[in-house]
Amino acid sequence: MHRLTTRQSRAFAVTATAGALILAGCADDEDEGGTDAPESEQITQEDIDAAMTTETNLTFWTWVPDIQNQVDLFEAEYPAIDVEVVNVGQGAPHYQKLRTALESGTGAPDVVQIEFQHLPSFLLGDHLLDLAPYGVGDIAGDYAEWIWSQVSEGDAVYAVPQDTGPMGNLYREDLLVEAGIDVPTTWEEFGEAARTYREANPDSYLTNMPGNDPGQFVGLLWQAGARPFGYDGAETVTIALDTPEVAKVIDFWNSLVQDDLIGVDPDFTDQWYQGLANGRYASWQTAAWGPVFLQGTAGNTSGLWRAAPLPQWEGAEAAGNWGGSTDAVVETTPNPIAAAQLALWINTEQEPALKFATEQFLFPASQKILEDSAFLEQEAEFYGGQQVNKEFADISASVVPDFGWLPFMDFAYSSFNETLGKAFAERTDLNDGLIAWESELEDFATAQGFTVE
Repeated sequence: MHRLTTRQSRAFAVTATAGALILAGCADDEDEGGTDAPESEQITQEDIDAAMTTETNLTFWTWVPDIQNQVDLFEAEYPAIDVEVVNVGQGAPHYQKLRTALESGTGAPDVVQIEFQHLPSFLLGDHLLDLAPYGVGDIAGDYAEWIWSQVSEGDAVYAVPQDTGPMGNLYREDLLVEAGIDVPTTWEEFGEAARTYREANPDSYLTNMPGNDPGQFVGLLWQAGARPFGYDGAETVTIALDTPEVAKVIDFWNSLVQDDLIGVDPDFTDQWYQGLANGRYASWQTAAWGPVFLQGTAGNTSGLWRAAPLPQWEGAEAAGNWGGSTDAVVETTPNPIAAAQLALWINTEQEPALKFATEQFLFPASQKILEDSAFLEQEAEFYGGQQVNKEFADISASVVPDFGWLPFMDFAYSSFNETLGKAFAERTDLNDGLIAWESELEDFATAQGFTVE
């Protein structure tokens, strides 16, 4: 799901982002939401009990397959609440329709799924309800610091985490053994292994780094301690792509790309799917949603893959994150209590939250699910009986906190594809691509009225 956002066109990115920024400058003529409780006041249990026993209709926009199962459990718990689940699309179509509804003032859902990187663009226009007064702030301790920081700002909480994408390394054990290569534990070892593997296998690569998927590369920047993006919630954005942390990642991949030691095929294409299935790529540095995805893509290689942490830079063990989403409440909802309880309940109650992890295979954000034996102890036949969920749960604990985003990540990602991503795809100097990417982001931010730090 998160990967689809990388396929947005530049035209849509500019239009959608500009729309979001225009919305930010428009004051609401009237408050359509909050009819059952004022946003600024702490909601009592009595308020919640009254709202949840009042006949109420909610609309929930989400792309999660079979999420009706969780909604059915919610409606059984609260028979007075009727929830209509609507899938308006994934990636670009989802956000475009949401922005259109918000701009027009009609047709917006009560509860909506939003990926981590897109939350700031909706905060920019004050379109998301602060859920802290509705009891959501009380669950902060149920999440790792890095996850909670994605949905909160100070005491305010703007969404309930649903799933995440801590990054690890999936690799073909048989191919590495055949090439006499140990699983790399450092990036230096990984670079050496890429060269050794390529020399032994002229028609294949140790891995593939696509130019059309900024989410993966940004996750690797995250792991390295880079903080390329930031937003103060008002008029200032941070664009920091000229730091030592970014440089070490760029320099590392630059030599591998230009020496033809790794593949640069676009991902989530037929060629890429075939590469995973036929051994063209011996590993994939991916997120926690990757193991299940790979099973459906390369089923003929069952039993040959294994999971491990990403190779490490110097210092404490660290991971980045690629993907992850939340459920947020739109500020205009006429039923904020019921909407907040829906977002909270399906993601924090044991039965629906565990279903997300074990039936829909979303990698859990909740610590109690990450520690649940029903999730941790599953043995994956595709990975030789390895407890892959446990491997990624351990990886999740090492994700570096405090990674920020721009309020126009759709543009940032489409710009990546035409600058740094293009340098990957064409095997040209990544430093030139990086400079072009940073320049485009700064120009766009300035044109939209932001101050750039």
